[in-house]
Order: sequence, then C-alpha cells, then structure tokens
Amino acid sequence: MDSIISTFTSGTRLRDMIRAIRACKTAAEERAVVRKECAAIRASINENDQEERHRNLAKLMFIHMLGYPTHFGQMECLKLIASSGFPEKRIGYLGLMLLLDERQEVLMLVTNSLKQDLNHMNPYIVGLALCALGNICSAEMARDLAPEVERLLQFRDPNIRKKAALCSIRIIKKVPDLAENFINPTASLLKEKHHGVLITGIQLCTDLCKLCPEALEYFRKKCTEVLVKTLRDVVNSPYTPEYDIGGITDPFLHIRLLRLLRVLGQGDTDASDCMNDILAQVASKTESNKNAGNAILYECVETIMSIEDNGGLRVLAINILGRFLSNRDNNIRYVALNMLMKAISVDSQAVQRHRTTILECVKDTDASIRKRALELVYLLMNETNVEPLTKELIEYLEVSDQEFKGDLTAKICSIVEKFSPNKIWYIDQMLKVLSEAGNFVKDEVCHALIVVISNAADLHGYTVRALYRLFQASPEQESLVRVAVWCIGEYGDLLISNIGMLDIEDPLTVTESDAVDVVEIAMKRHSSDLTTKAMTLIALLKLSSRFPSCSERIREIIVQHKGNFVLELQQRSIEFNSILDKHKNIRSALVERMPVLDEATFSGRKSSSVPTTVSTSATSLKAPNGTVKPAAPLVDLLDLSSDDVPAPSSSGFDFLQDLLGVDMAPSSAPSNPNQATKTRADALLDLLSIGSSPLQNSPSSIDIISLSQEKPPPVVALDGLPSPSPAPSRAASQPTVGPILDLLDGLSSHLPAPENNRTSPAYPSIVAFESSNLRINFSFSKTDGNPQSTEVKATFSNLSQNVYTDFIFQAAVPKFLQLHLDPASSNTLPAGGADSVKQTLNITNTQHGKKSLVMRIRVAYKVNGKDMLEEGQISHFPRGL
Repeated sequence: MDSIISTFTSGTRLRDMIRAIRACKTAAEERAVVRKECAAIRASINENDQEERHRNLAKLMFIHMLGYPTHFGQMECLKLIASSGFPEKRIGYLGLMLLLDERQEVLMLVTNSLKQDLNHMNPYIVGLALCALGNICSAEMARDLAPEVERLLQFRDPNIRKKAALCSIRIIKKVPDLAENFINPTASLLKEKHHGVLITGIQLCTDLCKLCPEALEYFRKKCTEVLVKTLRDVVNSPYTPEYDIGGITDPFLHIRLLRLLRVLGQGDTDASDCMNDILAQVASKTESNKNAGNAILYECVETIMSIEDNGGLRVLAINILGRFLSNRDNNIRYVALNMLMKAISVDSQAVQRHRTTILECVKDTDASIRKRALELVYLLMNETNVEPLTKELIEYLEVSDQEFKGDLTAKICSIVEKFSPNKIWYIDQMLKVLSEAGNFVKDEVCHALIVVISNAADLHGYTVRALYRLFQASPEQESLVRVAVWCIGEYGDLLISNIGMLDIEDPLTVTESDAVDVVEIAMKRHSSDLTTKAMTLIALLKLSSRFPSCSERIREIIVQHKGNFVLELQQRSIEFNSILDKHKNIRSALVERMPVLDEATFSGRKSSSVPTTVSTSATSLKAPNGTVKPAAPLVDLLDLSSDDVPAPSSSGFDFLQDLLGVDMAPSSAPSNPNQATKTRADALLDLLSIGSSPLQNSPSSIDIISLSQEKPPPVVALDGLPSPSPAPSRAASQPTVGPILDLLDGLSSHLPAPENNRTSPAYPSIVAFESSNLRINFSFSKTDGNPQSTEVKATFSNLSQNVYTDFIFQAAVPKFLQLHLDPASSNTLPAGGADSVKQTLNITNTQHGKKSLVMRIRVAYKVNGKDMLEEGQISHFPRGL
C-alpha cells in the first residue's frame, strides 16, 4: 500500500483518497468515499485520459486491497502493459498481478504483450514480464511462452536468470509435460557462482525430480558430484559478509542443497555413498547455538534418515535430535520429537538411548510437546522396558494437569494391556490408574480389567481386597467404584475371610456389614449415574446370598428404589425384591459367581460401554429341522456385562437348567413323554411365580418378555415347552393367545405365539443403477434371526467397449441405516460385460418395519487415463428390507 502511495508523489488525488478513507469513522462512510472515487475513475476511463491512466490504476489497486470490486478496471492494466514506457508497464504489470488471476479469460489478451516483453532489449522490462508470468501463468500461457522462458535461463544478467528459474517452476507445475525441456538448462544453473541464481536453480532441479522420473535419473548421474562439491565449498568457505547469517555462510543455500541431495539419494545406493562424507561433515561442524545452525542440522538429519542405509550416520543424526530435546526452544524440541517418531522405525535402539530425555518431555509445560512425547514413548514401549516406563508415567499421572490426564490415561491403559508380563502386574497397574484417574478411564478398559480378573482365579481375593482399600481412599473415581462394586458382589466372601492371601499383602479385617456399607456408599455417592446404580443393585442381590445375616438390611436398601423415576432401576428393585421374598429356594443358584469370561473373545473385538438397560430376551434362530430355538442363552438377569455367553444348548430346558442350576428332569424317566414336558413346564411356572393354576388356551411355546425404558426387546421362544393341559383341537390351525410370564407380579399382556417353521421371504433382484456405460444389479438375502440385517450382493457390469481401471464404489445412507462395505472382487472392470466385479454390502435397518432402505451411490473409474464419475440414488428397494 505504501509503495503505491510513494510511486505517485506528483498526483495528489490518490493521497486525498487515502486520507479520506482513513478519516472515515464508520463502514458506511468508507463505502460512500469508495463509491465516489470509483465513479470518478469510471468517468476518467470513459474519457480515455492517457495521463491519468496509471494514477487511476493505482487507486484501483488500493480499493481492491480494501476488498471492493474493481473488475471494471481490468482492461486498463492491459493498456498500460501495451505502453512503451517502463513506468507505465510497471504499474500495469503490478495491477495485472493484483487485480487478475489465472482463471480470468481476459488473460488471453495479454499473452502477446508478455511475449514481446520477454524478448525486449531492456532487462528491467524482461524482469517485469517474468514476475507477472510467474504469478498468474495459466496452462495455456505456459505452453505459449515456455520457449522464451527456457531461452532466458541462459541470459547474461543473473537477475533475469534467477527470475526465469522461478518462472520455470510455475510452468512445469502447470504443464508437467514441458518438464523435459528444462532439464539441460537447469543442469547448467547448478554450476552458477551467484548464490541467488544457484538457489533458484536448485529449487527448479528439485521440482523437476519430483515431477519427471527421467529428470531424476539424469541429475543423479550427472549432477550429484557437482552438488556435493558445491555444498563442501559452502561449508568450508571463509567469512563472507554478503551471505553471513549468525556466523554461517548462506544457510538458505545449505538447506536447498541438502533437500536436493535427499531427493537424489533416496532409493539410490551410489548417490547415497557419494554424499555420506559431506553429510557427516555438515552434521559435525555446524554450530547449534544459533537458529540458523539448528535449521541446517535438522535438514541434514532429514537427509540422512531419507537416503540409503548407513548405520554410523543414522546414529549421529539421532544423537543430534537428542541434543535438540535439551534445547530451551519449544519449536526445536517439537521438530526433534517429530523426527524421532520417524527414526524409530529405522533404528529403534539408537532412539532408546534418549528415553530419559523423552520422558522429561512428557512432563513439559507445553501441551504440544507433551502429547508428541507421549506418542513417542508409546512407540518406544516393548516387553523389556514396559515396567520402568509405566512406573514413570503413572507417577506423573498423579501430578499432571487435568486437561492432559485423558490422553495420558488412555496411553497408559493401552500400554499395560499390550505389554503386561503377567496378570498380577496388569491388575496392579490398572488399579493405580483407576485410583488416580478413574473418571478418564473408558468403559471398555474397565470391561477388559473385569475379564482379566475373572480369569485369574488365584488373584480374586487379592484383587477384591486391593479394590476395597482403594475405594476407601478414592471413592470419587467412578470407574474404580464400578470395578470395586462388581468384585465385591462376586467375591465378597473372599474379602471377609481373607482367602487367597499373597506374601506381598497384609491381612485386612472386614465384616459383612462393612462390605455392604461400601456398596451402599457407592449407590448414594453416584446417584446420577444409572449404570453404577444398576451394578450396585446387582451386587447387593449377590451379597444377600453370600451374607445371610445382612439379608434384611440389603432388602431394605433394594426396596427403596421401588418408586424410582428411572424405569430400569424400578424394575430391578421390584424383581430383586420378588427374588428375596418369594424365591429363596433358588436364590443361591441365581446369584452364583459369573462363569469365567472368554478372554480371547473379548480381546478380539471392540467392546462398547456397559449398557444401561438389560433385557432377558434374545433373538431366536431357526434350527435345521425348522424348529425355533434361542440364538444365544438368555442374558444373565443379575449382571450388566454378560456380553460373552456360552454356546446355546440343544433345547431351551437344557439351557435353563444350566442357568439356574436346577434339575428340571424327573428322577426317573417317565413312560409318557408328555409327563416329562409337563414336569419341566411346572418347574418354569414355579420360578416365574405363576402358581399352580392351569393356563387357559396356552400356546405351544412360552414367551418371556422383559420391560425396558427404551424399546421393547425381541421375544425369545423356549421351544419344547408344551401346554400342561391338552390343547383344543382348533389350536393346531389357529394361533392362540397366552399370558406373558414375567417377574413383575400382576403385570401381564397378551401376545400371539410365534409361528414355527417360519421361512425367510425371498426378495427379487433389482437393477439398482443403469447408465450408458454401467449397470449395477442388487440381490438380497436376510441374516437368520435378525430381520434388521440385509446382505446385498452388488454386481457391476461394464456396458462399453473400454476397460475401466481404478474402479471404486461408494455409498451413503441415512442415519437410521448402518452400512458396511466389503472389498470389491477387483478394481478393473472388463469391457463388454463379459466379466463383472462383485461386492458385498451389509445393511442394518434400525427402523425396520417403519422406514424403507434408501441409498446414494457414487462410482469412480478411469477410461484411458481419464477420470469418470457417476452418481445416483436408489430408492426402489423391495419392501420389507
């Protein structure tokens, strides 16, 4: 802005305009002044005033920088460029670069003027043309003017050569096909003595190597030794005031040379060997007490780590990064940590030597350095150093900032789970993390800890005692409370009797009342969390069997929630109270310890957080003989986390017998099979508080339904439970209605019995999408027992005579649908539809029966190297999916 003002000291109107604009107090006043000046400029343009043209353009550039439209003055730029004088051309080219860009069609009119100026006798005018071309060059202009720029790379004036090299970079990026024309002229620039020309030539060479493989091979063979010699001369050059920065000769040239050597040495052993000595010299002789020296050292390390293997040089480079970690400048430490993360995959042993310094960076005050150092520590972890490193991280966890505890806790939990040498060490470390940062621990981590505890039978007593002690010290950590409540509910008897004592622990005196106190405190202090409250109710029910003396107190605590506003807690309270009052004979079987959870199954999947509601129902599967049987055992009524369940038994009775620990078979096999089924049904009716009253119009199977605060669960049919009384003859042809059996005494509803021998409906295939080039067919199949899930087989056919390559199919669905795409059978689609590509899609409709499937698709592919894209929407899916 100031340069424009100083350019036209003879004209007062520009200064008057600037002063008027600066004096404006509101945006409205400023717009009024700008409108007035724009009107005056338009009038001057219409009068074709030659003397005022350059002044008008200067004012337009100032208005443009303020953000106002100036498109009406673009042609004035072209007129000034076509002028013969240098001052007019200078303001014209400046306006061209500011007011226009490469997307403007008016640039086509300036190509001829640029060509004439590139061949002008005045080097200053040539320089103006090169600057403008390097800033706004389009692909068409690059093709037309590339020969002139290539010729100017050999111009006598070094400033012109420098500007021509910069302009060449723009040209080869716009039109990579022209890169080969610049290889030989660029090679001659690498021998320049003028540092400005040499730097631009090196940058042009670097870009050529990235764009053109032929250029890369040429420069590797012809110019590697030249570049090494140039770098050696710069490193050993005496003090030169013209280029000296911080006691280092031209650090910018150092850095450009190192970057080009990095490109040439990557993947080439001969070129890497040629530059090893000079890289070692730069790494050892460059001073690191100034920022310029640190910049050179960093580029040198990058080059060493990128070229072909040289063990000694890489150790030297990693040691330089270790010194960077001790620097007081946060920027230097950050880039060192970034570089060490790349170096660890190359030479982890060398990085391990700086482990102590990296751990200190985890405790840094700068948040970016802490996070980057923590990621690096995670990469450094292995079986040999996991114990000391984890100890250091947990000690720092105690004093770390709240905003950093989340990341630190997640990394520690991941490290402990991945590298734990034994289960007792894993449990100890996780309990320390829970006590220090339990509120930052994710639910799946707590679930994993419970799985490990359940599998460590010899550590049950030790774990429950440790959790009891930690609960007394940190009752505010919610995740710790959940794990403690679960363990006390399962192994409370071991806590009271000090069973399973280890040599490393002291005896603990805990009464039955003390154990119940812990669960009651957890319920009161975490009243806002539904999951914690539900787990405490379950623990209390289990303790009522383990501690008979506290049974009445436990029942009073449970009954307090019979009127709870949360339906889940109200239901649990009523059901558990019913068990305590009416089913004491089977209570001990119901609240037995959880079976050992499958550790391998859990580690192989991503566990979600503990659900807040529990249903006793399960999805039914169809057996090969056509009968319906449970797909999985009924979820344990007394535990929230029973995700891992054993395989289903052959019949509903066998499973129920395993679940409840009750022998439902008669002592001696009856001669009448109906008598056996009647005995089993009677046992089930006794469990569900139905009494001995006969069922009227009982269906051929009994549905157990659990109420939930969210949505009704699916009905599970326990096959093989016939009615205790003979069914009417019409029952075989007409479905009958029976009462719902549940644990909520007095609550009942009616539901039709599920039909046996159901078959999955067949869905017709559809042509999902068709264009002149492509056809997509969909065929459908349902997953047994899950009406929400649909498997879609997509078949893609090429209708043209051209082969499609890089074939990619993408799909998007609304939020109520969940979509998973398997990899396609191929990414090449043959011509003529002879062969086809197949791909499987799995869709889950969470609004099944309410909303139909709908999908937007996008297909991308290449035809003869040209990118093609087809899009469409599919809304004609068969009904019922």
